[in-house]
Amino acid sequence: MTYIFDIGHPAHVHYFKSLIKRLQAQGHTTLVFARDKECTHELLQSEGISFISRGKGRTSLIGKLLYIVQTDLAMFFRLLGKPKNVFIGFASPYAAHTAWLFRKKSITIDDTDKANLSHRLYLPFTSVAVTPVFFEKDLGKKQIRFNSFMELAYLHPSVFKPSNDAFKILRIEPTPPYAIVRFVSWGANHDVGQRGMSADEKRSVIDLLSAQYRVFISSEGDLPADLQPMRLNIQASELHTVLHSAQLYIGEGATMAAEACMLGIPAIYTNTLTAGTLHEMEKRGLLRIFKHETEKIREVVQSVISEPELRKRAQERRDQMLEECDNPTDFFYRLITETNS
Repeated sequence: MTYIFDIGHPAHVHYFKSLIKRLQAQGHTTLVFARDKECTHELLQSEGISFISRGKGRTSLIGKLLYIVQTDLAMFFRLLGKPKNVFIGFASPYAAHTAWLFRKKSITIDDTDKANLSHRLYLPFTSVAVTPVFFEKDLGKKQIRFNSFMELAYLHPSVFKPSNDAFKILRIEPTPPYAIVRFVSWGANHDVGQRGMSADEKRSVIDLLSAQYRVFISSEGDLPADLQPMRLNIQASELHTVLHSAQLYIGEGATMAAEACMLGIPAIYTNTLTAGTLHEMEKRGLLRIFKHETEKIREVVQSVISEPELRKRAQERRDQMLEECDNPTDFFYRLITETNS
């Protein structure tokens, strides 16, 4: 069988890398289309996964809509006359549209329940919409739910083997401990109308953290000159090793917040865009979501870092979560191979 994957974000490489390799090991053919976003291509290359670039995308709403048409057509003509059985993507309109044009089956995986525009773009065309059980939106008769988090597709202990190389990678001593702060670019479809920390809030948080931690900043955009020395300068493939040894994560990035939770790292999420999976992590005590309208971010951070045995408690909560959740890759493999049977 030939399985077509569409990858639009670095996180999607992690979501699908084990699945792609498992399909290949079973004798199936995989063909990967990938957007040129941040380190997506670099990650695919580091995993030894061949891919076809579908360009950098657009930032404006009109540009995004035009890019959808352009990409749909490019994928269609690239696949014309070639074998193709099932299309797979994460909230990907491109995979769903192209599969529909070829009258092939498509599986769209999604865990962002408030990304309404994205749902409108792929749902009418996809064969199946796969979401975690914590997904708070009903997508109708096409929806299938699984009992896990997307991040466990690559951070489950069966596939992620942590090392002690973080301090070597960062070129620092183990003390003092370090924290990771994440700022996003606000260019994604689901970021429209959302916000994270203001410039003053960012500086306030960094000043507070610096009294207790060495601070590293992961940022999709440029940083002011005085914050530039804090920028996290590592290879994309080293991120999870570095995150695993952090004492705290705080930031606007939902993916990295969830990754921290899966690794048992205390995490604070600072973004008005939330999701059922994030609420579930908060309910389990793995995550603190900063609600701008009712709290001051400095007070939230202070309350978290003042908690006794902060990291130990986070690890215990994470271990309990692992006992209750499935390995997503196992679920996806069964679903994808059965879809074409």
